[in-house]
Amino acid sequence: MDPLSDLLDLIELRGALYFRTSFTPPWSVAVPPLRRAARFHLAVQGRCWVAVGDKATAQLDPGDLVIIPNGAGHVLSDREGAEPVALDSVVKKSGFSGDGVLVFGGDDPVARPTQLVCGHFTFAEETRHPLFEALPDMLVVTAEMRAQNSWLDDIMRLIARRMFSGAPGSAASVKRLSEAMFVEALKACAGQAVALEGVVGALTDPRISRSLALMHRAPEAEWTIEKIAGEIGMSRSRFAELFNAMMGCAPMSYLAELRLQKAMSLLKRSPEPVQRVAAIVGYRSPAAFARAFAERYGLTPSQVRRDGAAMQIV
Repeated sequence: MDPLSDLLDLIELRGALYFRTSFTPPWSVAVPPLRRAARFHLAVQGRCWVAVGDKATAQLDPGDLVIIPNGAGHVLSDREGAEPVALDSVVKKSGFSGDGVLVFGGDDPVARPTQLVCGHFTFAEETRHPLFEALPDMLVVTAEMRAQNSWLDDIMRLIARRMFSGAPGSAASVKRLSEAMFVEALKACAGQAVALEGVVGALTDPRISRSLALMHRAPEAEWTIEKIAGEIGMSRSRFAELFNAMMGCAPMSYLAELRLQKAMSLLKRSPEPVQRVAAIVGYRSPAAFARAFAERYGLTPSQVRRDGAAMQIV
């Protein structure tokens, strides 16, 4: 099993809300924060500045991509330090309905507008994983990086073409393409944060990635550090040390969290009884499972099952 693919299923990665912009100087827009989401902006024409508070800034040239992984509020502008207008006000003032192009800015007839493709990815509310905890305030993919990552470059080109073609079904295509873009961008930008580099490295390291695959494939197994280390041909101490260094957590802590996230996914998506879910994810005692689940999520398994059933009925 590919641990990254399994993870993306568990966190329910979804692409949503895509639109194009045409911002004419002078312009500056404040994008509000969004929980459990990663926003992105792909520059197609013109230049813009991106600022996440006083934490990080970047300049985007045509072909560059920025991802704000933690849904933080940020400012897009034609010049650094410009006073922004709230996005809601920009949308209202422009009369933008969600279709076509969001037009905003000055009225200089000869100024070249900045064209962006904007959108975001959403994650399950309960998402928790070393990969997401390792993400910096922003990830930036430059034209040079695209040239070194052909898959990512192809995806970004297709997104721009689809969004600016206006063809039926473009938005649906872009949603699927953007999910692939997010995965490839994580790999390409691994070097932009030490913690992220460690986690991405773990997903490609032949030993640690195999240990992750073992846990993802069979979370119900009675794993110990010794058993996993033996499966991948490492000593117990060396495996625990390397796993912790790359993933930022101990192997058994990772397994405990994985079991609970798989349980949450099963409770929301499957008709399996709660006791059966407990067994599927590796708990021998339903009571112990209920305690661990409630401590992690603040809800009992039965409450999640009832809420999920109610949503399906509606």
